[in-house]
Amino acid sequence: MPFDLRSPVTEAHLAQLDDRPEVVQFASALTDADYELVGNWFRSQPNKTLRAYGSYDGSITDLEFLRYFPTVRSFQADALYHSLSNIDGLSYLPEDAQFIGIGQTRKRLSLGLLERFGSLEQLYLEGQTKDIDVVSRLTNLQSVTLRSITLPDLSLLVSLPRLRALDLKLGGTKNLSLLRELTSIDYLELWMVKGLSDLSPVAELANLKFLFLQSMRQVEVLPDMSRMISLERLWIETMKGLTDLSPIRTAPKLRQLAVVDMAHLQPKSFEPLVGHPTLESLRFGLGSKTKNDTVEALVNLPRDGDWRKPLKPTGH
Repeated sequence: MPFDLRSPVTEAHLAQLDDRPEVVQFASALTDADYELVGNWFRSQPNKTLRAYGSYDGSITDLEFLRYFPTVRSFQADALYHSLSNIDGLSYLPEDAQFIGIGQTRKRLSLGLLERFGSLEQLYLEGQTKDIDVVSRLTNLQSVTLRSITLPDLSLLVSLPRLRALDLKLGGTKNLSLLRELTSIDYLELWMVKGLSDLSPVAELANLKFLFLQSMRQVEVLPDMSRMISLERLWIETMKGLTDLSPIRTAPKLRQLAVVDMAHLQPKSFEPLVGHPTLESLRFGLGSKTKNDTVEALVNLPRDGDWRKPLKPTGH
């Protein structure tokens, strides 16, 4: 659980956090004395994340407080839509910062200063598109989340050789044809991407291990998954346009499957999954105990799996 800071902050207070949450955050501006105290504490906490959020009182208008945090390598500023108007204070963070997250703001802010963070491994952007081309030059990135951002295509990402995780949330990026160029990714999440209907480019991802699909009504067909030779986990949730699960049968190494909040499906939709040679567990929800019980008897797999932990090697 994140820990919230409020003024006044004391050394005794901070001492209690040493072995506690990974995220230390504040929803209202602190005093300069508090920032200095917290900044000094962060010098011995290289793995902690600093987060500024909320600003329900309108007190967080810029990131100048980061001058007190020269050692923070993981920082996020989000849920500051109405108050944050300047992010130039990011320049106070060390050049070897590992994670930066910038949430949506009333005015779109230039992302150009991100270019100085050549070691950045994780990037979260929500609604920020001004000078977004800088992302293509952050070649150390391993994880990118784009929320409420519409791109014409994925050309922005093809120059990122180490990219392993891509999350597209909201927005309207409908052209995924360049996914085939993102050969290193092993996790892909597509959530409420407006207007997206064609998932066929996903089938080209031979190294993908985990595919997460949620709330995209216009997707009516799953692609053939026979070339997805690394896919082990597939999560499908609230995909109201899907009626045919048979393409899942073609995933040669699938081990965990979730079909959640899919009340429009009937138990017979799961017949193609019967006897899948590698499937180990099936989480499902069809909105009816009768239908759920029928599927359970039909597929005869453990109803759930632990999606929080890495899968154990199969030994093959």
